[in-house]
Amino acid sequence: MRACESGVSVCLGANETMTDLVLQPATAQLRMLAAGEVSIAELSEAHIRRIERLNPALNAFADFDPERVREQARRLEEQPKATRGPLHGIPVTVKSSIATAGYKCEIGSHNHEGEIPREDAVVVARLRAAGALILGTTNCPEFLMAYETANDLHGRTKNPWDLERTPGGSSGGESAAIAVGMSAAGLGSDSGGSVRVPAHFTGICSLKPTPGRFPGRGHLPPCVGPFSTLGAIGPMARTMEDVQLMFEALGGQDDADPSSPPVQRRGPTLDDLRTQCVGFFEDDGMMPVTQETRAAVTAAADALRKAGFRVERFRPSTLEQLRKLWWTFFVQCGAMFYEPEVRGRRERLSPIFREFLDIADESGPLTAGELLNAWAEMDLIRAKTLEEMRNYPVVLCPVASVPAWKHGEREWMIGGQRVRYLDSVRYTQWFNVLGAPAAVVPVGRWGEGLPIGVQIAARPFEDEVAVGVAAVLDREFGFSAPPLARGQEFRRDIG
Repeated sequence: MRACESGVSVCLGANETMTDLVLQPATAQLRMLAAGEVSIAELSEAHIRRIERLNPALNAFADFDPERVREQARRLEEQPKATRGPLHGIPVTVKSSIATAGYKCEIGSHNHEGEIPREDAVVVARLRAAGALILGTTNCPEFLMAYETANDLHGRTKNPWDLERTPGGSSGGESAAIAVGMSAAGLGSDSGGSVRVPAHFTGICSLKPTPGRFPGRGHLPPCVGPFSTLGAIGPMARTMEDVQLMFEALGGQDDADPSSPPVQRRGPTLDDLRTQCVGFFEDDGMMPVTQETRAAVTAAADALRKAGFRVERFRPSTLEQLRKLWWTFFVQCGAMFYEPEVRGRRERLSPIFREFLDIADESGPLTAGELLNAWAEMDLIRAKTLEEMRNYPVVLCPVASVPAWKHGEREWMIGGQRVRYLDSVRYTQWFNVLGAPAAVVPVGRWGEGLPIGVQIAARPFEDEVAVGVAAVLDREFGFSAPPLARGQEFRRDIG
């Protein structure tokens, strides 16, 4: 056992001290590695034991091999210090829709069962170059088209706050792993809230970057067509400082990606951030949110005021138009993209993906004229929204109408109004159409303790602003470990 300045001790035979270690922020783990307070082998072993103990309850992983992790740790230990990158030795995970050479990346589908990429996605190659230790790939809903993580290939992933609830989707395996300390940080992807809703449901932090700020090449399926605007690979972690660490280590132009611009990384100071007026709203005027959600947004607004920000009520007038465009591109175009792959194979599909296809069937396929008009309208509505955001370049709002829902739950009564599945998460979808960065931090609690996050969005390419403002809130509120991470029993009577 070794003592360290933070008071954390490393003793792999004692669950309590191992828990302290794996729940430390990634930045703290890096400092401990640099100071020699823990070795890469010890840190990796702590995470291996954590996974072996907790993953059977959560089912967060799609591919995990402890011997492969140990071999990586040995190689990283042997690497000369002069050549080590900014993430050297940090144990991370990758959503199983982001190509990771040597690991199953099956997108939760029997259609891709057993597929193991030979090459890394660009962002995973950067992970390795930065010295990260890849623990494995994490579970997702089939073809990523759901806000609940379940499939017929790897089963259902559960929420560490309550096993009867979902950790969200489509990056639900990633959020569950990070929340309980099975991973220090990781990569998800987001075309409609898929790193933000899971962060909200499990009480961690995340960022959906501006498309192209994080390389998207190597994502499965490819981020092309409308998904080059809607989709982005994004970092997930327990603190915004760790999200920023991942952003700085992995972000930057991919010159082979036409959607990736040569944007210089910025480093705004707190005084710089305070010049950005924050507009906030507790609901969009269409879909109600729980009282606890409203309280979380209000608390976040008050915290920013106390930190010296100018915070005013503001709600873009274009939200419903943005949401309708999201439906056109994500639901209708998404179904059209997948139609050739699933034609004649519907019986092999997971119920959760068949549910998506049923929703898309109600709207029907798009005609060429409808698609062309929607594409043109997207540019016009984005321009109008950005014009309105000139005076409010930062927007604070809910992530969803509700906290983590029970597996299979699809509608809720809020304030006497019925809120349905895809409507409950509309709060994330606007920013995908806008191509804007949006971060999530945990702020409040619901009922018997489920976490509630808030969303901080900024104008496109102002990712550092969204991260910086979110970090102010994270320092005020911050991560709280779920019951399973603390060795406590799950609550089954919530709600």
